[in-house]
Amino acid sequence: MEWVPKTELGRKVLNGEITSIEEVFEKGYRIMEPEIVDLLLPNLKTEVFLIGGASGKGGGIRRVPVRRTTRMHKSGRRHKISMMVAVGNEDGWVGVGIGTGQMGKQREAYEKAIRNAKKNLIPILRGCGSWECRCAEKHSIPFAVHGKCGSVRVKLMPAPRGLGLCAPDEIKKLLRLAGIQDIWMKSRGDTRTRINFVYAVFDALKSLNRYKLPEEFKRASGILGGGE
Repeated sequence: MEWVPKTELGRKVLNGEITSIEEVFEKGYRIMEPEIVDLLLPNLKTEVFLIGGASGKGGGIRRVPVRRTTRMHKSGRRHKISMMVAVGNEDGWVGVGIGTGQMGKQREAYEKAIRNAKKNLIPILRGCGSWECRCAEKHSIPFAVHGKCGSVRVKLMPAPRGLGLCAPDEIKKLLRLAGIQDIWMKSRGDTRTRINFVYAVFDALKSLNRYKLPEEFKRASGILGGGE
């Protein structure tokens, strides 16, 4: 089915007036149509988070990608499912989204989540802000940042090359898609709530773009593509 843009940004992308995703953010546009990302950043990778729980053998909880919720109405119980995914290209672009659907329609929830993740796409400022490394390459983050969602609070800190991702497995999925190879992480709050946990880390990654950095710091931390 041919895409018919509904926004000004969509029409400019389809007509070739905007040819890169960087130009979209430089001009301050908001992405409202996932097809824009499909044209400017093709072949994005997808990761599904295990946000649901099911009864495991011998008790306990077995993590599953589908979260089931039930609401009571006059006509009886109504069941819904939700899925949470992340999209990225491992080169400094990542987005997170949630999709919902009726019980038994996992594919519908999955496709909605992907569309929402593409609309939430953000650039990730990478560099080397670790005092142990100082290699001026884009393998970590340039400085420490904080993020929060609900009761969850996280802190991401630069790490030296070769350390790896010191984070839970579900969070590693998001960091790898963002193109981050080494990082320290601290968290507190109810991190068992996977949705809030992922969104708290995503909020911390957003914080990397909220500061105006001096040119000397950009060169030293590798943000400009190499140190002096």
